[in-house]
Amino acid sequence: MSSISCCCCCLVQPSPPPPPPTPILRAVEKCSTMTELKQHHSLLIRIGLSTDNHAMSRIINICSKNNHFHYALKVFNTIPNPDTFLYNTLFKSQSKTPFNALFFYSQMLQQSLIPNSFTFPILIRCCSLHKQVKQIHAHVIKFGFGSDVFALNNLIHVYFSFGSLDDARKVFNKMPERSFVSWTTVISGYSQCGDVDEAFRVFELMDCKNSASWNAMIACFVQSNRFKEAFDLFNRMRAEKVELDKFVAASMVSACTGLGALEQGKWIHGYVERSGIELDSKLATTIIDMYCKCGYLEKAFQVFNGLPEKGVSSWNCMIGGLAMHGKGEDAIQLFREMEREMVVPDGITFVNVLTACAHSGLVEEGRYYFRYMTEVHGVEPAKEHYGCMVDLLARTGRLGEAKKVLDEMPMSPDASVLGALLGACKIHGNLELGEWVGKRVIELEPGNSGRYVMLANIYASSGKWEQVIGVRKLMNDRGVKKEPGFSMIEMEGNVNEFVAGGRDHPLAKAIYAKVDEMLESIRLVGYVPDTDGVLHDLVEEERENPLFYHSEKLATGYGLLKSKRGETLRITKNLRVCKDCHQACKLISKVYDCDIIIRDRNRFHHFSNGECSCKDYW
Repeated sequence: MSSISCCCCCLVQPSPPPPPPTPILRAVEKCSTMTELKQHHSLLIRIGLSTDNHAMSRIINICSKNNHFHYALKVFNTIPNPDTFLYNTLFKSQSKTPFNALFFYSQMLQQSLIPNSFTFPILIRCCSLHKQVKQIHAHVIKFGFGSDVFALNNLIHVYFSFGSLDDARKVFNKMPERSFVSWTTVISGYSQCGDVDEAFRVFELMDCKNSASWNAMIACFVQSNRFKEAFDLFNRMRAEKVELDKFVAASMVSACTGLGALEQGKWIHGYVERSGIELDSKLATTIIDMYCKCGYLEKAFQVFNGLPEKGVSSWNCMIGGLAMHGKGEDAIQLFREMEREMVVPDGITFVNVLTACAHSGLVEEGRYYFRYMTEVHGVEPAKEHYGCMVDLLARTGRLGEAKKVLDEMPMSPDASVLGALLGACKIHGNLELGEWVGKRVIELEPGNSGRYVMLANIYASSGKWEQVIGVRKLMNDRGVKKEPGFSMIEMEGNVNEFVAGGRDHPLAKAIYAKVDEMLESIRLVGYVPDTDGVLHDLVEEERENPLFYHSEKLATGYGLLKSKRGETLRITKNLRVCKDCHQACKLISKVYDCDIIIRDRNRFHHFSNGECSCKDYW
C-alpha cells in the first residue's frame, strides 16, 4: 500500500442495525470448531440474518479465533452494507496479514465510513513497515483521535518495535493524559531496545506506580542481567507496600536464578504460596528452574511433582535441571516417565536428554536418543542436537568421531557447536584439530574473548609461545576485552560477589586470612597447585592475580567464614571452574566437613567428602 487517502467532509457514519436475538449470538460465540460455526451460520442465513452486520461480525470474529481467515473474507464479501464496526472486526481477523487489513481500511474510507475509537488500535498493530505507521499516525490525528490514549499507546508500542525511539518518545511527550499503560509501554520499549538506563529514568518520573510499572522495570533489569538493580528495586517496591503479583514474582525468581540467590528465591516462592497467587505453568516452571540452577534439586522435584498438570515446558525444565547437575541416568528415567504420561517431547526435550548424556559420559545412550528423536518422534536434529553429540563424543576423547559429526551436519556448524570441540581439543591435547577449530570459531565470533583465550591455551599447552603472542595481539588489534571472572555466594540473605584478587569486600582481610588457612589445611592432605592450568585461568581472571586467590576460592573462604561446620555452600561462577580450584574444593569439602555446590558456566559440581559429582568429567 503506497498511500492512504480520504475526504473527511464527505464521510457519513450510518446508524448501526438493531442487534439480532441474544440466544443466537450466544450460540455462535460458543462455537469451538469451524464445522459447528458453519452450522450456526447456515441457521442465521435461514432466518434472514445473513446480511445483518452485528450477527455477521460474530461469525467473522470466531473465524479469526480459529485462524480461518479465508472464510471470514467470504462472509464479509456477502454483506451489502458493512459498517465501521464490521470493518473493525475484519481488521482484527486480518492481523496476521497486515497488507489485507490496510487494504480493507482504504476500501472502508472509499465507502465513506468514518473510523471510530476501535479502528486505529487494531490498524496500528497491523503495520509491517515504518512508513505505514507514519501514515496511520497521520490519520489518527486527522480523524480527531490525537488525544485517544488507546491509539497513542499502540503507536508508542509499534514505534519502539521498529526501533524508532524518537518517534515513540515524541508521541509520549505530547500525550495530554497518560495511563499506566502509557508509562509501562515506554519503559518496556526502551528495555526491548537495550536502553535500560533511559527506561529507569522514565520509571522514576512516574508520580504514581502500579504493579505493572514495577514489574516492567524489574523485568527490564532482569533481562539485561542487572540482577542487583532488580533486587534493589524489588526491595523499594516492598517498602512502598505494593502488592506482589505473579508477573513480578516470575521476574524476581528469574533474578534469583541469575544470582544463585536461593534464600531469596525460597522467600518469593513462599510468598506466592501464602498469598494465593496463581501458580500457572509459566510461573511454576520459572520456580523449578530457579531451584535447579540454585543447586536445590530436591525442592525443584517437590514443586514439579506437586503440579496438577505438567506441560512439556515443566518436563523440559526438570530434565534439563538433572542434566545440568550431571545426573544423566535420572534425566533419562524422567524422560521415559514423560513418555509414559503421554506428553509429546519436542526439540528442547532432546537437547536436554543429549546434554544429560554428554555431562555423564553416556555415549551409547546419546547415540541411541539422537536416532530415537527422529525415528520415533519425528524431531529433526537442529544445530543444538548436533552440538550435543559433538560435545558428548569430544568429552570422551572421540575427537575423530566428533569431527565426523561436524562434517556430516546438513547445516553449517555455528560457534557453539565448534566451541564444544575446541574445549575438548584443549583437554585432550590435540593441537592440529584445536588450531583448525579455534581459527574457525574466532571467525564466527570475533568479539568473543573466550574463543581467543582457548586457542591461546591450546598453543601454550604445546609450548608454541609465538602463536600465543599472535592470538593476544589479534585480540588487542580488534579491541576484544577479556571477560572478567567472578563468583557469587549468598549468605545471610545477601549476595556477595568476588573477583580474582579483589579486595573490595568489607571483610576482605578476614576472607584472605581464611583462604590462606584453608589452603594450608588442604596442603596437609595432599593439595599441590595445578600450574598446568595457570595460563588458562589467569588469562580469564586477570593475569596479575595469584592462582590462590581465584574468585571461587575467595567465595569459598567467605562461606566458611560465615557458616557453621557442616553447612552447604552454594557458589555461582560466570566462567568454567578451573582445574586447580576444582581439586582444591574437593579437598576443602573433606577437611572442613562441608558440601560445596558450584554452578559454573557449563554445569554443577557437588563437592562432598573429597569427591565431585562430575567424577572429574567436565
